Amino acid sequence: MGDSVNNQYEPNYAILPGEVLSDELEMRNMSQQELSKRIGLSAKHIVSIIKGKSPITPETAIKLERAIGMPVNYWLNLESNYQEIKARLAEEEKLETDLSWLKSVPVNEMAKLEWIERHRDKKDQLREVLRFFGIASVDQWGEMWPRLSVAYRQSNQHETFPEAVSAWLRKGECDAASIDCAPYNKQKFRRALDEIRSLTDMTPNEFIPKMQALCAEAGVAIVFVPSLPKTGVSGATRWLHSNKAVIQLSLRYRSNDHLWFTFFHEAGHILLHGKKDLFLESTNKSSNGLDEQKELEANHFAQSELIPAKELDKFIQSGARTKAAICEFAEQVGIAPGIVVGQLQHRGMLDYKFCNDLKKFYQWEHETNP
Repeated sequence: MGDSVNNQYEPNYAILPGEVLSDELEMRNMSQQELSKRIGLSAKHIVSIIKGKSPITPETAIKLERAIGMPVNYWLNLESNYQEIKARLAEEEKLETDLSWLKSVPVNEMAKLEWIERHRDKKDQLREVLRFFGIASVDQWGEMWPRLSVAYRQSNQHETFPEAVSAWLRKGECDAASIDCAPYNKQKFRRALDEIRSLTDMTPNEFIPKMQALCAEAGVAIVFVPSLPKTGVSGATRWLHSNKAVIQLSLRYRSNDHLWFTFFHEAGHILLHGKKDLFLESTNKSSNGLDEQKELEANHFAQSELIPAKELDKFIQSGARTKAAICEFAEQVGIAPGIVVGQLQHRGMLDYKFCNDLKKFYQWEHETNP
């Protein structure tokens, strides 16, 4: 648990410096008007200090030291403590009103994945979640995350929550920030994709470090972030800045055909589309903010990169659908057989019940159920 015992006393009220000043004046039988004359501030300003409408500034503290005898630090500490306690009490009140938002955040799943610490106290948990998002309050979440520039591939089979999607994106952002990348170079990235295509028949332990290294040399950070419930996302593309792009894969599906298609789809966004053109407006199917034309272009790019269109058309026209024929064709074009199966199934050329044993199903660590 992230909770710890804190024996430091924290008052639930703030002592107004003006009240202390008023008491000091009363003890000295000094009126506010007399104090005004002694320190050269208007009577109106003295009243404002006493009522807490104006702070005791360093200049005022020096004047009070000379007129009343209490040292400068005494007045400044009073003011500092007052402002700090007042701010903390306001923060506590704000946290109390924001607790309902926490119900929309998949806290348990995030804690299981060790993205955040689990706290018994709800306000402490809210503070932990705000730290994870890197924001001061829930108000800033509303400004930052629903408007985050991102093109994402989303499964519309399930209900989605913006808070869950933003948590997934934030984790990817944090992971990508720790990856050292060369400045983005379009030509290098294009060449990297040609090399990465040859990795499709490898295991994750083999292909992940290789694809990450190749992409980092071209200015693209590749991050694998487990899917959270209520997200329905399988991939995303965005830019951390003008020289560093991010491809984020959710590990939502285990099959190699889906993973590699998603990767090349996101790569297509980087190569074909602007750095600010794509953005996330909503996780709902009817208003997810995706540009349909750009999504079609990214789909076409992925299909062509994985299996050359002419070669695939020839194979489809041949009518061969046996496992042996699929494996022979896959070896011929240099791609994993499962990817050929996935393309044939997507095009309606092969029943989804057939040849799934040619696909590779990866076992990811720390994966959550969608």
